Amino acid sequence: MTEQSAPGEPSAGATSPTLAPMSALAPTTLVAAVRPAIDPRPGMSGLPEGVLESWLPSNGQPAYRAKQIRDAIWRQHVASPEELRSLPSALRESLGQAFRIDTIVADEVTVADGGLTEKTLHRLSDGALIESVLMHYPARGFRASGRPEHRERHTLCISSQAGCAVGCPFCATGELGFGRDLETAEILDQVRHAVRRMAPDQRHLTNVVFMGMGEPLLNLDRVLEAVARLADARRLGLGARHVVVSTSGVVPGIRRLTQLGPQFTLAISLHAARDALRDVLVPLNRRWPVAEVVAAARDHARVTGRRVSYEYVMISGVNDTDIDADALSHLLRGDLAHVNLIPMNPVAHTPWQASSPERIAEFAARVRHYGVGVTIRANRGQDAGAACGQLAADRAGEPPAATVARRRESIVRQSEAALRGERNHDAVSSSLEAVVAPHTEPR
Repeated sequence: MTEQSAPGEPSAGATSPTLAPMSALAPTTLVAAVRPAIDPRPGMSGLPEGVLESWLPSNGQPAYRAKQIRDAIWRQHVASPEELRSLPSALRESLGQAFRIDTIVADEVTVADGGLTEKTLHRLSDGALIESVLMHYPARGFRASGRPEHRERHTLCISSQAGCAVGCPFCATGELGFGRDLETAEILDQVRHAVRRMAPDQRHLTNVVFMGMGEPLLNLDRVLEAVARLADARRLGLGARHVVVSTSGVVPGIRRLTQLGPQFTLAISLHAARDALRDVLVPLNRRWPVAEVVAAARDHARVTGRRVSYEYVMISGVNDTDIDADALSHLLRGDLAHVNLIPMNPVAHTPWQASSPERIAEFAARVRHYGVGVTIRANRGQDAGAACGQLAADRAGEPPAATVARRRESIVRQSEAALRGERNHDAVSSSLEAVVAPHTEPR
């Protein structure tokens, strides 16, 4: 996970007393051949508007109880029916039978950076593993008046899917493959868990970024539902301008967002400005080439008036050359855009390393020369496995050495061809196409 500026520019304790520690549960791989069924009860935090208000009278309860329940979920951070102490015991029992108060059944929290980074591995009802990262940024740059130039911030990076179908080779989540879309409540409960951990210290969440596991625009309906719930003043009251939604380049999803006109920040996981190289680094590029992605993002910025962030992981000798810097500059020059350069986190199955600080600085200077705004990000939580999907991948277990070797050889072969300008004209994998296809139909 990487350090971020907020609002509008994305980044990357104790186990909750109401949950079983992760170590107490049998290990489960993220994408398992056989997995328990998802608990069919809807998650309370993701209920559509009016559902609870209708359910209560039909079960002999006054509608005003809905506010009590909502406050308990979002203000008191309850995790079980037993904690709904302001309600009659019979109602608590009925709610527990009809709904899940919390969709996360276990947490494992790893703390890094002297307490400034908290990486959490969440287990869901069907055994799926997802991750979130809570990053704390103390106030800094105090003026003579004693007021800080940069206020204290607390940013949470959350997942939208269990696993990911896109399969970027520098990403640990890509190694895991795709599990399933998250329910709205499963997205929101990552936020509630972070808020609950912060509450004893009187700290408040200031930013949420959808940059964890999964491709948010391939689960867009539920992501939008989650953003709307977060903005609701009766719940978290987190304004859309404090939210970032990232995509690896799902063009129909970007176009749909542009029509809706949301005020949250759109971030594009770019990582290469040349199609031959981006085909390797972001396989979805074979479906929607870089020019189409940037054109959609450019229209989004024009219609919404919101600057688009472009994320660019710096990989030594792969995408950090002067040629790449110039290609990136010419691609974004004149756009309402900002580039975040991020040193690559080490990933077991990838032969690559992060670019050196010196090379990143040279790359940034070259891009700035063309008038494109650039920020160099600092990695956070490396000793906590804060790279996206890293904890879940560790829990799933190391793949056989021969598999890792073959994967590395393939990555090296493809990247060397890309650096020679040879484009891979293969279609996206069948597994990725199966996930993408439903999102390409007109709405």
